Amino acid sequence: MFDYIIIGGGSAGCVLAGRLSEDPSVRVCLLEAGPADGSVLIHCPAGLAVMAKFELNGWGQNTTPQPGLGGRQGYQPRGKVLGGSSSINAMVYVRGQHADYDHWAAEGNPGWGWEDVKPYFLKAEHNERGPDAWHGQGGPFNVADLRSPHRFSHLFTEAGVQAGEVHNTDFNGATQEGVGLYQVTHKNGERHSTAKAYLTPHLARPNLRVVTGAHATRILFEGQRAVGVEYRQGGTLQQVRATREVLLSAGALLSPQLLMLSGVGPGAALQRHGIPVLHDLPGVGAHLHDHPDVVQVLDAPNHRDLFGLSPTGMVNALRGIREWRRHRTGILTTNFAEAGGFIKSHPAEPAPDLQLHFVVGKLVDHGRKTVLGHGYSVHVCLLQPKSRGAVTLASRDPMALPLVDPNFLADPDDLRRLVRGFQRVREILAQPALARFGARELPASAAARTDAQIEQFIRQYADTIYHPVGTCRMGPGPMDVVDPELRVHGLAGLRVVDASIMPRIVSGNTNAPTVMIAEKAVDLLRAAA
Repeated sequence: MFDYIIIGGGSAGCVLAGRLSEDPSVRVCLLEAGPADGSVLIHCPAGLAVMAKFELNGWGQNTTPQPGLGGRQGYQPRGKVLGGSSSINAMVYVRGQHADYDHWAAEGNPGWGWEDVKPYFLKAEHNERGPDAWHGQGGPFNVADLRSPHRFSHLFTEAGVQAGEVHNTDFNGATQEGVGLYQVTHKNGERHSTAKAYLTPHLARPNLRVVTGAHATRILFEGQRAVGVEYRQGGTLQQVRATREVLLSAGALLSPQLLMLSGVGPGAALQRHGIPVLHDLPGVGAHLHDHPDVVQVLDAPNHRDLFGLSPTGMVNALRGIREWRRHRTGILTTNFAEAGGFIKSHPAEPAPDLQLHFVVGKLVDHGRKTVLGHGYSVHVCLLQPKSRGAVTLASRDPMALPLVDPNFLADPDDLRRLVRGFQRVREILAQPALARFGARELPASAAARTDAQIEQFIRQYADTIYHPVGTCRMGPGPMDVVDPELRVHGLAGLRVVDASIMPRIVSGNTNAPTVMIAEKAVDLLRAAA
């Protein structure tokens, strides 16, 4: 018997487990479907390329066929390992725009405006640059500058400035707009996931139990109160009970699935799958949205210090392995997406509506496709897409993955903004800082010159940049799932704590905001107790 059961040992779940178990009188159980985070591919930052190529430490999910992407199925990589997606992501530390959170509050979520959430960002953070008005020190989550940034990352920043963008040295400071190098969640030349930050240092606590390989199959209820969790481990069904609350932190794709499997969700849909309806909550699984993203890839065969598959590239990699093993420095400390920025698709925009990621290698199909030679890539993603989709059940089998439909590019405005972003990236790449190296776009994008051709290229190649949110949306409306305390509407003893509660996606990478959500949830739980 435990006070709290946490479902999901990912970015939010590790924060909850580490923080709640600080109180020795509180008994905490964390259930994670994946294994422990022991792989060197997790801890070595550049290992993310290998994990992406072979789809390691993830759920292997795809979307349903997307009409906006020409009927293609998109890829939806989500971490299935302690640390969750913070153990497989590109480690970029970005909070979003201050107005994002004020918008949450304005939609009926008091306590979630920028000034309300800022203290939790600072509480979580240990920024190696030192504390200031925008950054904390002494928190568990280490934020650092890259140890060995690639020269081309600096050149990309220079090209952005030449194109008229401002140089921004801190995307999490007073303003987000501009181009520059990202800060990353690294510590001592290694990935610093939420598992390493919040969980691993405390595994010896007698009041904390971490169960890996534990696939939650349903939430247990007595009446309308959550009292425990059923999970499958090693082919055996087991149950664990909570005296206070069950905390659902399985992520934007799996949290709504588990609610529906447990009889909480749109009643008619549950009945079609033969699931008894405990609580008809129509918003469960709705409002799925994500950052649509398209990549321009350039071939730079004469610059073999860029990552690439060639004899020189293999020699560089072997040297990098030796240097990383000895000193935790060198090329393998890269997160690949070293530089980027936040820009406007049109000067009249009140705030940046596009994000750029500059990758020091040729990235095709999320890195899953083998591409010979050396080069670099530039992502452009839309920060506030209007398109909305849903997560629904494929079956009542809890071991079957849900159906994921982000409904990419359903709203024409999303496509228009991406076209402008694609054109703006070309302008940046054409500046002298980069143009002098003679890199050339791969034929697929190089042939797209008119707006119509660019639209077609985007539909053929765009996909997620791994930020699904919104499927257990926070708010007071009939289609909302949790209240501002993150309690599931109409039920007791059950909260959702992960990116699924975001009323609207943040303007940037979602990992740091998810950590913030969990930090704030801990205070909500302590106040309730």
